[in-house]
Amino acid sequence: MKTLEPITPDLLQQHGLSAQEYERIVAVLHREPNLTELGIFSVMWSEHCSYKSSKIHLRKLPTRGPQVLQGPGENAGVVDLGYGLAAVFKIESHNHPSFIEPYQGAATGVGGIIRDIFTMGARPIALMNSLHFGPLEKPRNRILMEGVVAGIAGYGNCIGIPTVGGEIYFAEVYSQNPIVNVFCLGVAKKDRIFYGRAHGVGNAVIYAGAKTGRDGIHGATMASAEFGEESQQKRPNVQVGDPFLEKLLLEACLEAMKTGAVVGIQDMGAAGLTCSTCEMGSRAGTGIEMDLAKVPQREERMTPYELMLSESQERMLLVADRGRERDVLGIFEKWGLDAVPIGRVTDDGVLRVCRGNRLEAEIPNRALVEEAPLYDRPARRPAYLDALPSGPLPSVPTTDDLQGIFQRLLSSGNLASRRWVFQQYDHMVRTNTLSLPGSDAAVVRIKGTPSALAMTLDGNPRYVYLDPREGTRIAVAESCRNLVCSGARPLAATNCLNFASPENPEVMWQFVQAVEGLAEACALFETPITGGNVSFYNETLGRGIYPTPVVGMIGLLEDERTCTTAGFKKPGDAVVLLGETREELGGSEYLAAIQKCLLGPAPRLDLERERAVQATCLEAIREGLVRSAHDCSEGGLAIALAECSLISGLGASLQLLESVRPDALLFGESQSRIVISTGQPERVLEIAGRQGVPGRILGQVRDSVFEIRDFIRMDVSAMKEIWEDGLAKYFRVS
Repeated sequence: MKTLEPITPDLLQQHGLSAQEYERIVAVLHREPNLTELGIFSVMWSEHCSYKSSKIHLRKLPTRGPQVLQGPGENAGVVDLGYGLAAVFKIESHNHPSFIEPYQGAATGVGGIIRDIFTMGARPIALMNSLHFGPLEKPRNRILMEGVVAGIAGYGNCIGIPTVGGEIYFAEVYSQNPIVNVFCLGVAKKDRIFYGRAHGVGNAVIYAGAKTGRDGIHGATMASAEFGEESQQKRPNVQVGDPFLEKLLLEACLEAMKTGAVVGIQDMGAAGLTCSTCEMGSRAGTGIEMDLAKVPQREERMTPYELMLSESQERMLLVADRGRERDVLGIFEKWGLDAVPIGRVTDDGVLRVCRGNRLEAEIPNRALVEEAPLYDRPARRPAYLDALPSGPLPSVPTTDDLQGIFQRLLSSGNLASRRWVFQQYDHMVRTNTLSLPGSDAAVVRIKGTPSALAMTLDGNPRYVYLDPREGTRIAVAESCRNLVCSGARPLAATNCLNFASPENPEVMWQFVQAVEGLAEACALFETPITGGNVSFYNETLGRGIYPTPVVGMIGLLEDERTCTTAGFKKPGDAVVLLGETREELGGSEYLAAIQKCLLGPAPRLDLERERAVQATCLEAIREGLVRSAHDCSEGGLAIALAECSLISGLGASLQLLESVRPDALLFGESQSRIVISTGQPERVLEIAGRQGVPGRILGQVRDSVFEIRDFIRMDVSAMKEIWEDGLAKYFRVS
């Protein structure tokens, strides 16, 4: 084929390709590429699709276990639940699009992760999200957050999948680079899992769903570059979603799968038609030949380049058994969706793109998928770590000051109630939800069984900034702790690794350390990584985000009746602390929000002690001894205890006796601590003793007053008013 447009350095730069990568393309093709082929290589070799800077490090992650049915490499991970069922789950980022167009960026992030789940043959049953924004005192950050939350709510509510929880974090570094990570969980029959593989030479390749337009072209390339002052000009790179159409697509795909005629299926996400075709072919060792003239289009005169790179939403690619095409097409017609054969599976391993009789692109699938360049980028310990102050700590507040500090923390962005957000989400649709948003973990029943699934998202970027390895280990430990507090046994994990530019050696060092911490902790807790996402280039004008690994995890409750939540349940119950409080203030919300400083070190984590604390809590829950359980994390023990009261409306009379400075006692963030309420404290402490876990009774649940003797005393109703106004005040219409 003849190149129609000269391949200039400027054109390569526009496509995010280096001169060396272009030379490699020429060597693969044994000729110069044309513009369509250049575009195809640019998206498939982009950081977003190829993981060229991260793949060699991701190989360190544990990905196998007796429960794992499908690990990394497919659209989502799959684990065995028993009862002939499997959980299908994954997390993805939509950071760059959400900065440019908050509503559609977040909405299409939700739509994309939902398709990743039902393309595996699973019905999605729950959504969560991890959101990071700049301080809400800045109007632009309020606009971003309002748009993102509305986009998540608009898509999830319309398609009828509950958003059951998540996390929100605020720091100045996210003002120009918000983080929007979406986690989806589905359930499928264990023997009816579908894969994105184009098996069967001669089988039909079928396009189904929305028509193709010009939205989202080069979305994957945009997500593989940092932003500059022209960022708002990239709005055409952001796709536009239609949740009502996706609902039809979901039902049509699941129905088509039941026919037995579907051989393979994949959604058209990043890189659109390009990614779905070459990945399905590469996984199966086959080729795909297609005719772009048959692709349903909603705009006139679209070029082959545009058709191959469009990221229009709500589209799927299916491979159907030859001779059974009508079985599949008839179902999509019934649901009012476009569905048309656009090609066939071949035996030569080549992606061959035609338009009518004209050959537009011809590239080996493996070259696009398996043979993308891999980089072992330089990594260097950041200079800022040596410049960070590690003391002296601020002077010890007076007793009179501590109650005021407590109230300020209750209303701080990272600790205040998320009600303003959650009330926009339909978290009860489909009637599976057992725990309300705001719990340590969300719990959804598995209908037709006595069991339930718990899911959680966690990560503290301030800890990771101070110590990438330790901070990521803490994220894994807290994810497991959240599941255990709900009564679940942790099963497996997914992750979204959000970092700045990998071309910066200091960022690359953060990334490598984080991956190694993730691998170590997941191996110890026996929670293999079944898939995930890496999002690099989260920086604008040279300023990057904190290293922000987000850990998503699922756990199993064998009996849904053991579902446990954080709120106190009964006056007179004993309040018991499992674990110990040390004098650790580094990286705390107290120092950041009250003292306005970032001091190290991050809290230390003893993984064996953590495992023992979790084992104690889970055993006590299974024996029916625990009425409430709550993880002690950001904000420290005082905030964890207060949240138990705020969730339930019940107070408590408590006394803390550890011999550490008062602010560390109340607000330090020592790890491996769980607060429980119980009517049988002696039996709980007996279990703790067997596990070698420190435990002691702090006091009792009472009616309406929250008191930590010598430090804090407030009516729960007054606390709740402060807590619930912390975020809502920024969005109140005057």
